[in-house]
Amino acid sequence: MLKTYDYPEFAYRPSADQESGLIRRHPVIIVGAGPVGLTAAIDLAGQGVAVVVLDEDRTVSVGSRAVCYAKRALEIWDRLGCADPMVDKGVVWKTGKVFRRDREIYRFDLLPEDGHRMPAFINLQQYYLEEYLVRRAEALGVELRWREKVTKVEPRDDHVRLAIETPEGAYELEADWLIAADGAKSLVRQELGLEFRGQAFNDRFLIADVVMKADFPPERWFWFDPPFHRRQSTLLHMQADNVWRIDFQLGPDADPEEEKTREKVIPRLKAMLGEDTEFELEWVSVYTFQCRRLDRFRHGRVLFAGDAAHQVSPFGARGANSGVQDTDNLAWKLKLVMEGKAPAALLDSYDAERVHAAKENLLNSTRSTDFIAPKSEASRAFRDAVLDLAEDHPFAQRLVNSGRLSVPATYTDSPLNTPDEDAFEGAMTPGSPCSDAPIRRNGKPGWLLQLLGGGFKLLCFGDAPAPLEVDGIEIEPLTVGADLDDVAALVAQRYDGGPGTVYLIRPDQHVAARWRRFDEAKVRAALNHALARRGRTQ
Repeated sequence: MLKTYDYPEFAYRPSADQESGLIRRHPVIIVGAGPVGLTAAIDLAGQGVAVVVLDEDRTVSVGSRAVCYAKRALEIWDRLGCADPMVDKGVVWKTGKVFRRDREIYRFDLLPEDGHRMPAFINLQQYYLEEYLVRRAEALGVELRWREKVTKVEPRDDHVRLAIETPEGAYELEADWLIAADGAKSLVRQELGLEFRGQAFNDRFLIADVVMKADFPPERWFWFDPPFHRRQSTLLHMQADNVWRIDFQLGPDADPEEEKTREKVIPRLKAMLGEDTEFELEWVSVYTFQCRRLDRFRHGRVLFAGDAAHQVSPFGARGANSGVQDTDNLAWKLKLVMEGKAPAALLDSYDAERVHAAKENLLNSTRSTDFIAPKSEASRAFRDAVLDLAEDHPFAQRLVNSGRLSVPATYTDSPLNTPDEDAFEGAMTPGSPCSDAPIRRNGKPGWLLQLLGGGFKLLCFGDAPAPLEVDGIEIEPLTVGADLDDVAALVAQRYDGGPGTVYLIRPDQHVAARWRRFDEAKVRAALNHALARRGRTQ
């Protein structure tokens, strides 16, 4: 039976703003209460920012929709205090298998190393995920206004004015800053007349969420040309509550309404699962998709995130995961700008870094789509040749593209980075997301990422410097061997932490700078650089 989670306690009630008849201004208004909008609200509220969230519905997701949530998104939610119920409820997995007809041609492991708190992926229905986010937002005092539809957006020099429709009439609000997280059909984007550039794909795909008890392991299985669905592709994922997500490629000429009927869906499922397999159909949808993005994600005091800013194909789970990383990048910057501790130019780095990430996601998404659904006979011949070789030749396996799974972006060319002046090995370059590792602190086991984020930190492999403050910004030192014990030697290994090494870590757990020895003047200069304070060195 289809699950739709409705919150009677969040049924529409006229807000004090609407009842006052006045046009009141709020520090931050977020349009959209999906995973991206709720995550942004939780992050800002946790930093003490008053947030209002507007959404035209009063339910969480209908149907499972987004399914796969990657390690980096889980780490962000862990920092925000809401990852544990997601991981507890979700299906943890890291192995993928690719089949050609009825043969496995290769498999992959998305997290082959130990020593990480969060798994490579979980599969979890979006209605559960949104429920946990709503509860966390509620606990932090976020004002959620359900059944309030934004109908007009007017950017001004120092604020944004919104017109809103509700069941009891219209009213207006103002925001110092507006975050548009209102999805692929973003009304905010339309109101600003912004072009959503990219490519639309005509292939149609059927999603079927099926409740059944099956012996399939919790892995991602993808078929090219399976015997039960010839010349097309199929994807199988396990979710919570014995719900299985099955995607069937249909081709561009399929009739979406006809394909959603039980008369069409049930035979497809029986051909795949077997005539005797008992199952219940929970949700069915037919979709096409686009790969598009805005040229810029910041437009004055309007900031776009998630599908409102960029839209990708579902292959690779890069939609919601990249949107959550948008908010992780944005929230700390917006907070410091609002406090006057950083110039508004810091928000331009949100645009630069997350546009870079969107380009990367769009490239991977487009390549996956072209491989899964070739657009010409030549492309299909290449694809089939790769699949022929992949069963026996590892070099060809690297060319098989059933969806490059979501990984966090490294902001290699970020304007906030301080370039290395010393030699380092490993992945923790300036702009990279920090890697986790097991630690012990105050005699208790823990994880490195639980100590990073939320503010600027100095990760030190040597004598501890005194805490620093630079124009109102505090930098907390964390010294390996004093403040935390590197119980498995993985912190030193993953950060190439030789004696004296120092890392400056941003509030979003990305590396800002690193040196082989502590130099206060260099740390101060790097902090100012990471705050877009141009020309300041101390």
